[in-house]
Amino acid sequence: MIDTHSHIYSEEFDADIAQTIQRAKDAGVKHIIMPNIDSESLPRMLALESSFPGYCSAAIGLHPTSVKTNYLEELALVKSELERRKYIAVGEIGIDLYWDKTYMNEQIIAFQQQVEWALFYKLPIIIHTRNSFQETMNALYPYKNKGLKGVFHSFGGTIKEAEQMFEIGDFSLGINGIVTFKNAGLAEILSKIDIQKIILETDSPYLTPNPYRGKRNESAFLALICKKMAEIYELSIEKVSEITTQNSTKLFKIN
Repeated sequence: MIDTHSHIYSEEFDADIAQTIQRAKDAGVKHIIMPNIDSESLPRMLALESSFPGYCSAAIGLHPTSVKTNYLEELALVKSELERRKYIAVGEIGIDLYWDKTYMNEQIIAFQQQVEWALFYKLPIIIHTRNSFQETMNALYPYKNKGLKGVFHSFGGTIKEAEQMFEIGDFSLGINGIVTFKNAGLAEILSKIDIQKIILETDSPYLTPNPYRGKRNESAFLALICKKMAEIYELSIEKVSEITTQNSTKLFKIN
């Protein structure tokens, strides 16, 4: 399995990061992709990538909730990092109108700028969208049929929304612990979506799957998500692991 979205570089893992990585390996997780948040998270993420080369891979981007008055400085850092070295993806980027709409216009500007950089560097994008589906689609529409690829992280939408996402470009849906929540309704929706469009993620340390909901999430729990997906698609856990790993490897060009 590949955990395509994990913030295991965050402070929540400072006390046991080596053990966390080992538990992930023991659970069958072969690779972990780490999306960036902003300039504060970047050093921690790069340090962890250096500590576990070939296992943890960094993406670079400015998270929408970190778009504030200094967003142009933050974007300049993203650009300089893309020029400096190779990253696995541009992310985590997008639009988030759940907490605060103050910087909505700036979020859209930052999002589109980073989409353009992803196209230039031929990298996939990791999209965060919360209470902003239509705004996100509107922002992406100018790039339709321009070779855009990536993942809509933490998908929890409708069939119709998924279809709109697929029309924009070569997109996958990132499925995490939400699929194990009893009242989420996500299982029924996913049963109507081709598994070739699915990749797995944890969003650690958030969105812990049942039966550990309420505790810190970690990449080892990807096995619980895979198990639930096997039930939904009526396939073996091994087959779901194989298919989603192939999907992730293709999208992110993982060796």
